[in-house]
Amino acid sequence: MRLLISGGAGFIGSAVIRHVIQHTPHTVVNVDKLTYAGNLESLSPVSGDQRYALEHADIADRARIDRVLAEHQPDVIMHLAAESHVDRSIDSPGDFIQTNIVGTYSLLEAARAYWQALPPSRRVTFRFHHVSTDEVYGDLGRGTSALFTEDTPYAPSSPYAASKAASDHLVRAWQRTFGLPTLITNCSNNYGPYQFAEKLIPHTILSALFGKRLAVYGDGQHVRDWLYVEDHVRALLSVLSDGQVGQTYNIGGHTEQKNLTVVQTICDLLEELAPGRRSPELTHYRELITFVPDRPGHDERYATDASKIERALGWRPRESFASGLRKTVLWYLDNEAWWQRILSGAYRLTRIGQLSSGPETSRV
Repeated sequence: MRLLISGGAGFIGSAVIRHVIQHTPHTVVNVDKLTYAGNLESLSPVSGDQRYALEHADIADRARIDRVLAEHQPDVIMHLAAESHVDRSIDSPGDFIQTNIVGTYSLLEAARAYWQALPPSRRVTFRFHHVSTDEVYGDLGRGTSALFTEDTPYAPSSPYAASKAASDHLVRAWQRTFGLPTLITNCSNNYGPYQFAEKLIPHTILSALFGKRLAVYGDGQHVRDWLYVEDHVRALLSVLSDGQVGQTYNIGGHTEQKNLTVVQTICDLLEELAPGRRSPELTHYRELITFVPDRPGHDERYATDASKIERALGWRPRESFASGLRKTVLWYLDNEAWWQRILSGAYRLTRIGQLSSGPETSRV
């Protein structure tokens, strides 16, 4: 197949591209605007392969996307391009509206025109795969064993989640109204190698190595379901090849963890794997943990029911949280050059998304 992947220089997109080039015969064109979180170094293992091409483009630039589609003639579009950090959506919601809603609309329209012009034999096999988040479902709350299913009503809490919910609705409407052959996946929190340092797990790893306070929101009892990124990639490609048009598939890792537990586990792993990196005034990385006021609109619990994709497509996660987190910590310890270049730019491991000014600190 010829895959067009939007947002392919991002965390999940780059993982998809590395897997496709290294483990399949498919070709890939990566369409990416290369904003702050887009990192072409994440694609260095495959960037020289003749089956990989990069198009530096904004998905909201309809004329440019039309030209990309006409030139590369993809069989499928996997739409991953998105602003994705909740804290940033509190500070700058307009960026999320523009990319996640307007950008998705523009890409859908370009895909529809392209698909309608394909010969019948290619039109029937074309797919538009929209990759979304479990945050569109809102907050399950504490003290419940409920799970997000594909039929859970949408109740997004943050500007980020609301913008992704809107994009999901657009994709469903383009399938229902125009017949565009779409697929939607909603995944739980991803983690793994090459993740930008603003997200919880890499942020905690790097902040601890720098001896910064690990500021845990609220009481640290917020629960998330964690999914190792390579497990997510396998699920996405399974849905792309065997998923039923018009269907939604939830993808989860079966690894619910409290935020405080995640931070403590990372500290323990660093104590085991990098004790010599710890600040000399500390006796354990856990001493860096500090509780700070909660984030506005912070959902209490996410938990994803992945039984549909397991039953229909035979996918299951291979990594436990323990094995995936160990692999992740080791990767960051072994790839300092990669993350040092990120931290040499505009990002400085500082807290954002507070609504009002406060002391600068590492955030978790």
